[in-house]
Amino acid sequence: MRVGISLLTLVPGISGGSETYVRNLVRTLGEVGEHEYRVFLPRIATDIAVSGPVTTEIVTEYAASRRTAGRIVAMAGTSLRGGPIRRRFAGLDAIHFPLSVMIPPVDRPAAVSSVLDVQHEDLPEFFSRAERAYRRRVYGWTLRRSRLVITISRHAAVTLVERLGIPEDRVRPIHLGIDHDRFLPGAKPRSGFVVYPALGWPHKNHLRLFEAFALLRERRPELELVLTGYDGETPEGVRALGRVSDETLVELYQTAAALVFPSLYEGFGQPPLEAMACGCPVASSNAASLPEVCGDAARLFDPRSVEEIAEGVDEVLSHPEVWRERGLRRAAGFTWEATARAHDQVYRELAA
Repeated sequence: MRVGISLLTLVPGISGGSETYVRNLVRTLGEVGEHEYRVFLPRIATDIAVSGPVTTEIVTEYAASRRTAGRIVAMAGTSLRGGPIRRRFAGLDAIHFPLSVMIPPVDRPAAVSSVLDVQHEDLPEFFSRAERAYRRRVYGWTLRRSRLVITISRHAAVTLVERLGIPEDRVRPIHLGIDHDRFLPGAKPRSGFVVYPALGWPHKNHLRLFEAFALLRERRPELELVLTGYDGETPEGVRALGRVSDETLVELYQTAAALVFPSLYEGFGQPPLEAMACGCPVASSNAASLPEVCGDAARLFDPRSVEEIAEGVDEVLSHPEVWRERGLRRAAGFTWEATARAHDQVYRELAA
């Protein structure tokens, strides 16, 4: 069986969790996949690691861009004049669009799309009118033309069914995995800081976290908050590292006193699991998919309450071993091998 995987809209370094998803999916299909896979790449993302039954093809007809305006132009142009790219899909038994957008729209071969989140439906205040209209239009044609739809949590699946009217029997929730060869406990002692890895998007809730951290510092004046991905202004006691390497992120998980994750919305939410796998106690938001992902292995809190954020972090700092052991058990259940095999099952369904 020949399966195409279109990554034309991938923008390295910007796509966030969706980039983690597709890179690991493609890598793991090369290790455990049961089909032949052809990965279609844009000119700006040619470093995808492949092996075994996975091959790549650079699609020069797609005008990939790192700029927002350029990306919109590329997607709009391809949706209207996608014939040359569609011809590249000839001979496939199924095709997967894992980055939430079917570009170009196709009727053949049978298609599955992954819709990673529908944040614009749950938190429309964080999107301009133009952004909401664009998302609804693009997601609309993607969902209409997809025979099946993959989501990365049951929460996202319910939202697709209830808000966007997708028949439940067309939706397949598949949890993401984590790389247990990378994310594992370290030998160094833990230090007096709490870590939060997140870009400075509004739903990441940094401002409430800063208020909560100020309350924490009244009880724990020595405590420090370390941010990755964030490049805005920070209050006293908060250190922003900006973008960091994968190795640095793992070291932060291995040496932090705890991870705090106050996000208002996640389609899945990998950082809590990554931290758990490194033996780091976790205090997490109870919003969207996070209770589903974290289970009872994180101290959950209301991310809109400054006091609850502070209390949640204080509790895991006070009882680190309890939360460490729960986290290690929870994280062990999420593997990329299981994710890849579940995708293979969807591809078989699609071809049938």
